[in-house]
Amino acid sequence: MKYGMQPYLRGPEASSNDIGVSDRYQEIKFRVFDLTLEYLEQQGVEGDALPSAVLQDEIARAISVVLMSRGIALNTRERAQLIEDVQNEITGFGPLQPLLNDPEVDDVIVNGPNRIYVERKGELEPVHTRFRDTTHLMNVIQRIVSPIGRRVDEGSPYVDGRLPDGSRVNVIIPPVALDGPVVSIRKFKRVPLTGDDLVRGGSMTREMLDFLTSAVREKQNILICGGTGSGKTTLLNVLSSYIGLKERLVTIEDAAELQLQQAHVVRLETRPSTPDGGSEVSSRDLLRNALRMRPDRIILGEVRSSEAIEMLQAMGTGHDGSMATLHANAPRDALERLEMLMGLYGFSADLQAVRRFISGAIDIVVHIARRTDGVREIASVCEVVGMEGPTYSLREVFTSGTDRGRKRVV
Repeated sequence: MKYGMQPYLRGPEASSNDIGVSDRYQEIKFRVFDLTLEYLEQQGVEGDALPSAVLQDEIARAISVVLMSRGIALNTRERAQLIEDVQNEITGFGPLQPLLNDPEVDDVIVNGPNRIYVERKGELEPVHTRFRDTTHLMNVIQRIVSPIGRRVDEGSPYVDGRLPDGSRVNVIIPPVALDGPVVSIRKFKRVPLTGDDLVRGGSMTREMLDFLTSAVREKQNILICGGTGSGKTTLLNVLSSYIGLKERLVTIEDAAELQLQQAHVVRLETRPSTPDGGSEVSSRDLLRNALRMRPDRIILGEVRSSEAIEMLQAMGTGHDGSMATLHANAPRDALERLEMLMGLYGFSADLQAVRRFISGAIDIVVHIARRTDGVREIASVCEVVGMEGPTYSLREVFTSGTDRGRKRVV
């Protein structure tokens, strides 16, 4: 067996008065880590083929041999930490594995081997986790992308994918990334949030939830807009839970994140072109195919290009209750972005006809945003009433500071 891994630097979680212990552990680990992996290899220990408990015993035995041969003493805590670190290197994603296992971490961001951040409760913070060097980081990156049939190298320097647990990952490497490989992981929540969770967390009021729940059950077409990381997919997931259990749903996503609770769900995921000549499968391709699958509703993870045309046609021609997300900073911006996408991808009609088409397809626009304190909240809920002259007529039902809004012409 060849592990082919470089050692890395990550001490146990330490309090402010425990830094010396952490530094000592890190120094020792540099001295024994490679030797431990080498010993396991010499003993023919196949980590992937062993149960976790058996592998831990083998690692503990190897560490004891190495420490004794070098005259190094570790306390119980340090020894347990080293066993965990070695096991993560063999069967997991190295120093990233503890962060992925931490239920309080929502995002993991790696900016090169020595700068790693996590998002907790909406705020980014640096962590002590480190890779040994760029080679070690690239080893872990290849371990991430290989099982999903992707590659990342100088000829193809960026990739999107999914970890085995469903977490979404993006990788970009030199020469495009100037300061070293960059990894961005949006963790998959094993237990999906509910509407009540969002109310308790301050993301929406009870009145907002009741209104949106009714809109979903009445089969209103809903567009959720917001910036990157604002919680669009989370809200889409929550709202989808109020769809009837007997309906046939088709979901279309770039990286599957939705956790629908209904029994009759067909999940579709886009695919980029592959190194072996496999053709790209886009959201537009999947949406066109979905229309032939007798869906009651179509849920589109994100509208970003030509699929906007098919989505609006589906919403306006019998697939009521469909939902989608879109990057935009306000309800009006969202509708204007749809106009732009339709124009860019060949929908030939004058602006007034395009706006009538959009206003006839979309019933409700929900704008969700992230506040400066990291909390995601619904900033606005608007009903698309129709047209007043050349402009959209929107009725702002809720804003983040009020219960009921007033009619607005936007």
